Amino acid sequence: MKNQIKKVGVIGAGTMGAGIAGQVANAGIEVWLLDLPSDGENVNMLSQRGLERLKDPDMPGLMSKHAEQLIKLGNTRDHFDQLKDCDWIAEAVVERLDVKQALYKQLNDNCKESTIITSNTSTIPISLLTKGMPLSFCERFAITHFFNPVRFMRLLELVRGEQTRKDVMETLDTFCETMLGKGVVSCSDTPGFLANRVGVFAIQCALHKAFEYKLSPTEADAFFGRPLGLPKTGVFGLYDLIGIDLMADVAKSLENILPQNDPFHRYSSPIAFVSAMIANGQTGNKNDQGFYKQVGDDKKVIDLSSGDYINHERLKMPLLDKAEKLGVTAIINDKSSYGLYIWDVLSETLCYAASLVPEVTEDLTQIDDAMKLGYNWIKGPFELIDEIGIEYFINRLQSSGKEVPEFLMNSASKKFYSSPNSILSALSPSGRLNPIQRSKGVLRFSEARQTLKPVNSNESGSWFEYEGAAIVEFHSKANALDSESLDMISDAIIESEKKGLRGVIIHNDFQHFSCGVSLWSVRNYFEKNDFDGLDAFLTYFQNTMLQMRNSKLPVIAAPVGMSIGGGFEVVLHADHVVSHANSVMGLVESFVGVVPAGGGCKETLYRWTEKLEDSKKGAWKSFMNIGLGRKANSPQEADGLSMRRSGDVFHMNRDRILNIALSSIDSTKKATKREPLTLSGNEQFQEMLEWLEVNHKKGMLTPHDVTVGTEIGRIMSGGECKAGTIFSEQRILDAERSSFITLAQTQETQARIVSMLDNGITLRN
Repeated sequence: MKNQIKKVGVIGAGTMGAGIAGQVANAGIEVWLLDLPSDGENVNMLSQRGLERLKDPDMPGLMSKHAEQLIKLGNTRDHFDQLKDCDWIAEAVVERLDVKQALYKQLNDNCKESTIITSNTSTIPISLLTKGMPLSFCERFAITHFFNPVRFMRLLELVRGEQTRKDVMETLDTFCETMLGKGVVSCSDTPGFLANRVGVFAIQCALHKAFEYKLSPTEADAFFGRPLGLPKTGVFGLYDLIGIDLMADVAKSLENILPQNDPFHRYSSPIAFVSAMIANGQTGNKNDQGFYKQVGDDKKVIDLSSGDYINHERLKMPLLDKAEKLGVTAIINDKSSYGLYIWDVLSETLCYAASLVPEVTEDLTQIDDAMKLGYNWIKGPFELIDEIGIEYFINRLQSSGKEVPEFLMNSASKKFYSSPNSILSALSPSGRLNPIQRSKGVLRFSEARQTLKPVNSNESGSWFEYEGAAIVEFHSKANALDSESLDMISDAIIESEKKGLRGVIIHNDFQHFSCGVSLWSVRNYFEKNDFDGLDAFLTYFQNTMLQMRNSKLPVIAAPVGMSIGGGFEVVLHADHVVSHANSVMGLVESFVGVVPAGGGCKETLYRWTEKLEDSKKGAWKSFMNIGLGRKANSPQEADGLSMRRSGDVFHMNRDRILNIALSSIDSTKKATKREPLTLSGNEQFQEMLEWLEVNHKKGMLTPHDVTVGTEIGRIMSGGECKAGTIFSEQRILDAERSSFITLAQTQETQARIVSMLDNGITLRN
């Protein structure tokens, strides 16, 4: 029988401890956050700092004000008694064995016998942590290794000790997966566990090889990033993000705990240039200078030969474009220094991952999951080998004199993943295919898709028939919407009605749902001076959104990550929304210099008017929301911005939302047709213009912001019309489209779009 967790204690209010406490509070659970007492008036200063860290607007660890109220602050001297009735206590104190062991003795003496106690350590084995502790303590002790930032990183490595009870592990697994939204990977109590062992190896190898090949940070990051399905930071950018000094400490820590014969030692030694940067305080983003440096509006990059900062220019090469379309094989088959660099790094990293089977884990999916959930890789190491081809990979390793891991050699004529009898299975060390089993309710479309064939597909999207429903998936760059994306939505609706399917779900298993309408498409129209073509595209966009709403079948949006701009307009027109707890929503087109024109202005105006039961107040709220490009970083924030309906739902674990969406199809009611609105007309429009002018004079708005704001005000108020003028839904849509085209013809908007595209910036930034 699994225990229930209703009250939690976290000891240590640093980055990780505060993050764990924040996510527990996000789940609606009371949590006490304790740290050492401080001198002076505020004895809880350290835990208070932890809470303040969670409220950072750039990386908010809390989803709502309610979550903040569930965090109780204290210190280990005055509030230790609050832990006595906790169901789970997570320790996240300094990585010193003596400190941890002393704390465990104190917890053992003061807490109830059923309290589960875990450590967030990734460097100290359980056998040492629990040395000298009674059996009753060891039986309820485990390691819960979270990744930073805790709210947003999906991975939790759950490590069992030799004496940990099965029910304790089951309780932690269930709670962390369902309540905290984590992808739980069970790990053996081996050095570095899985994610950091492979991830840090990859980063260190990529860094050392970049210096060996004499590549600049710009060059290395361009290839060791998106073209491989890795985060766009690459290696040097990731070092800056994590902290160059911290990465050096992590590498040193792994060097100390890994066996002497481990291949990691080939790349663990410090690089003199990097050590000098640390000594100079060039430690990355936290100090505003690392391998990259922002100087005003200009981005600089360090010259690895001189140490000087020079202008950073985005690398543009046909090989990069080819890799975006064809995948990793396009790069590793290239004979340039870039192709050789990536082959060198990938071959080393993938061999290292393969060498961990079966010694560290017998389940290769655990390694792939660890890298996808903990390091945001789109494909795990074994999925990448399948993409490359196992035989090709082994042959090239042998021809270059590299050692081939035994598990890899034994798999030479097979694939690591296949779908016999339409059941996705993974290869075991014994050579058998074992079906991949997930917790009840977990459904990853990235896995289900491998057992299906698309009903229809193009470069920007696909749709599949699954469990009696149509699943529409975008797969363009950043899932940006173009006419081909809309084709898939439209075709799925039409064909689903013909086939008598249950409904349509729009969902994908990528990092983001959709980051908006493709700016490349918009740029193509204005560079050809084809504004009739742009108007036709916007009309098609609007009509497809209305087709979603007017379909006889329920249409459900299940967004993860960013659904902003045009992507959010898709969400707005669904009959029901099942979102992830970390979904970011909003209409941010004003930052580009345009307005939402897929029905976003219309939907925002209707929703605020319905909520406030006043069209004038609704127009002002809509004017501010869209003009300021307001985004919601959680469903609770979205509620406050009228971005969700009362029946919309969310779940903490993104791997569960597709299953919830499928389960909710039959109970989903179709949205009602929009009735005309009575708008307040010219008087309110003039008030909006006055507001824009006042804030322009204060220096808060640029002249083009005023231009964009004027068009937003025109849509929301009805413009120069008389007060009380009736506006149909179509008339508001026509106004959206007209304003978008007007703005797209301005030099300022065109310059913004060109600059964003040429510098690799998208709306998601």
